[in-house]
Amino acid sequence: MPPIALPHDAKAGPTKSEVRAVVRSKLALEPDDHFAEVGSCTGAVTIDAAQRAGRVTAVERKAARLATTEKNLAANEDSIRAEIDLRNAEAPEGLPDDADALFLGGSRNFEAVLDHAVATEVDRVVMNVSRLEVAGKATEAFRERGILEEVVQFQVSHGYELAGATSFDSDNPVYMLVGSATADEDEDGGEKVAADGGEVSRQ
Repeated sequence: MPPIALPHDAKAGPTKSEVRAVVRSKLALEPDDHFAEVGSCTGAVTIDAAQRAGRVTAVERKAARLATTEKNLAANEDSIRAEIDLRNAEAPEGLPDDADALFLGGSRNFEAVLDHAVATEVDRVVMNVSRLEVAGKATEAFRERGILEEVVQFQVSHGYELAGATSFDSDNPVYMLVGSATADEDEDGGEKVAADGGEVSRQ
């Protein structure tokens, strides 16, 4: 896929390209998937998903940010394959009932969004968090709903020249919650194992 162009910015900024690569891997979108996103902002993840999935529904509560999403989508129209539905709403309102994959780019109302994911049996759920305390609450929320599969923490550093050599600036760490709200059997027909080694219990 060609690099994503983001000529229009929003105050919150885009999800960094390296982080998007991990999100992309965890979502594993297929051409017939319906992808839903909470908090589209600049549209970086929206565009990435629209290059791979068949349908994309992006929910953004701030009209100005949704307009930025729309402008950046237009700047990448040649690489987009999905049918796209942009909705100005506060999740879980506006979320579809038939999504195959769901990405939460922020923590606002995340428990209600997870309840919606469970109720509609979303197969792949990924949530990014930048604050440690919120990551702890999100982990418990995933676990309480029996949808937690893994928690990933990673940090990216970018090199820059310093006195004729290379030093690094580090981005803030990202905590990524990954789960599934579909049936709890693995490929061998056994019980899924939770991230802490115990059995996954569905509510």
